[in-house]
Amino acid sequence: MSRRIPTALVLMIASLCVVALLLAWVSTIGPGGPGDETIRIRVACAAGVKRPVEQAARDYEETYGVEVELLYGGSATLLGGIEIKPDSADLYIAADSSYVEDGRARGMLRESIPIATLTPVIAVAKGNPRSVLGLEDLVDREDLRIGLANPDAAAVGKAARSLLIDIGRWETFEDRLTVLKPTVVDVANDVVIGSLDASIVWDATTAQYEELQALRDPVLDQGRRTIEVAVVEATSVPTEALRFARYLAARDEGQLLFERFGYEPTVGDVWDERPKVVLFAGSMFNQAIEETVAAFSEREGVEVDRVYNGCGILTGQMKAGAQPDAYLSCDVRFLEEVGSRFHPALDISENPMVLITPRDNPGSVETIKDLLRPGTRVGLAHPEKSALGLLTMRLLEEQELLESMKSSGNWVQEAPQGDFLVNAMRTGALDAAIVYTSNAALNREHLEVIPIETGEIQARQPWAVSRTSDHQNTLGRLLDALLAEESAGRFKALGFNWLPSEQPNTVQDVR
Repeated sequence: MSRRIPTALVLMIASLCVVALLLAWVSTIGPGGPGDETIRIRVACAAGVKRPVEQAARDYEETYGVEVELLYGGSATLLGGIEIKPDSADLYIAADSSYVEDGRARGMLRESIPIATLTPVIAVAKGNPRSVLGLEDLVDREDLRIGLANPDAAAVGKAARSLLIDIGRWETFEDRLTVLKPTVVDVANDVVIGSLDASIVWDATTAQYEELQALRDPVLDQGRRTIEVAVVEATSVPTEALRFARYLAARDEGQLLFERFGYEPTVGDVWDERPKVVLFAGSMFNQAIEETVAAFSEREGVEVDRVYNGCGILTGQMKAGAQPDAYLSCDVRFLEEVGSRFHPALDISENPMVLITPRDNPGSVETIKDLLRPGTRVGLAHPEKSALGLLTMRLLEEQELLESMKSSGNWVQEAPQGDFLVNAMRTGALDAAIVYTSNAALNREHLEVIPIETGEIQARQPWAVSRTSDHQNTLGRLLDALLAEESAGRFKALGFNWLPSEQPNTVQDVR
């Protein structure tokens, strides 16, 4: 005898009800925004994380005077509601990061921050009166009333279905189900009141009920998921939404509440209403990243203190005690000198070296050997203060020209940065110089740029985050901004070779 209504009907009714609730919620509270005297943030939140989010919202309201409106539902259903009405929420909290990845891929969501992790368990009444031993009992025993949150609406149901499909038991389990409910809270409550003998829920869900007991299972242990908060693309208050998202994920604020309610926190930033991070970057990057960093700082409400200089100088400052939160180095060699201070790096770009001369090349300089012509005034970068200088010395040495250059009398200027050599060229102080492509890119109307063959002597620029930074997640989002298509276009326009697409598996390692 069937003990439940058809699954398809349950799924349809649950989805329609929650979407209708979302639309009604939006029409009631209206959009938040700059026109309101009170800032309002609307959060579409997975029901399985209700208690810590609710407490965090109340604490945030009390401290900062910001209204936080909350709507709970299944992760998938809430995302569907945002798809139907894109401006219906400012933040979206999913009990499974795969929903956030999906939302970002479809252009519905932008920045995201991990908060905590969840693992599926079997919830039974305290003392386990029906002597449930594990997942096999839920599949095989006909005397148990079993519930699950809708796999097409709730993250825990989706995780359970995926795990059971992997072991070939989903169809049998689905036939054994007594009921499907919209959220994990619904099926947990059914076990509490005794209308179900067992249900698959999150470990943190059972931790919030004195009446429940969690049973671990090796198969379910493989279903660990990450809770993420994401900014909705269509929000009118992105900075305020990001600030509350950072609060939720801060290890000394929101994550304390998640831990109190039985969730396992991820690595979180230290809370600061307006964080400050220090970025050391080679002077070659000024034009490439400044616009991106400025836009990131404004949107996030984060202060990014940029320090541009020759990388030999920057590395020397770190050896003397300075410690930036992140380092965008001119070349891997300079990062290697202080590499123990940083997480694994991601190579962002290559910046080829070129010869430059005054416009129309009056000295007819065509190759590096032409730099040795008597009377040719040559400018080279300092080998200890910059990656450009170090690579230039290696190039001259490889071509057996270094000693001749030193003794020729042609080497008339040494500079800590390629830009200094460009400026000297424009004032008429030099006849030729070796610089980066990016140094020459903004001055092409005043210069002749001559490509040179450098072989394996290439400047490769890595991004790395300090192991001691209190703002790892913030820096991960800054990296996302630097890797975005618009930012990549700025690098390419300056002559950089763009590298991240060649190493997709390394990006997560540097966040």
